[in-house]
Amino acid sequence: MPGVHDFTAKSLAGADVPLKQFAGKVLLIVNTASKCGFTPQYRGLETLHRELSPRGFAVLGFPCNQFGGQEPGDANQIEQFCASQYDVSFPMFAKVDVNGAGAHPLYKYLKGEKSGLLGSSIKWNFTKFLVDRAGKVVARFAPTATPEGLKPDIEALL
Repeated sequence: MPGVHDFTAKSLAGADVPLKQFAGKVLLIVNTASKCGFTPQYRGLETLHRELSPRGFAVLGFPCNQFGGQEPGDANQIEQFCASQYDVSFPMFAKVDVNGAGAHPLYKYLKGEKSGLLGSSIKWNFTKFLVDRAGKVVARFAPTATPEGLKPDIEALL
């Protein structure tokens, strides 16, 4: 049965990143944006990443411009914004589509594993998928779910 570790994604620098390199870690996969009302969640995501990474946890950020054009920048602009505004140290990937025919295969898989309240489509930026150490999607959280509020769910998998 396929899992998250079977996919590859491009880094912000354009390099292929096999997600199997995250095998054995608990992951929180998030579609992000720099000009969204939820953008301040970068702070909480970074806090989770720094606090829990020594125990085998990682946040993976996937910028997306499908919701209100809230991620208009190129890879360099995204990287600069994340570094200067939120000191992001977790892996950030190249901008992707999360819905529609052009959706990244990882997001097609994630949505197929855990539907949201209104179906499988992602409704907005900062939708979060929690993945266990084996690469299985165990939960999906709405954009309104704060990173801090997810800590007990994450710790239960660590």
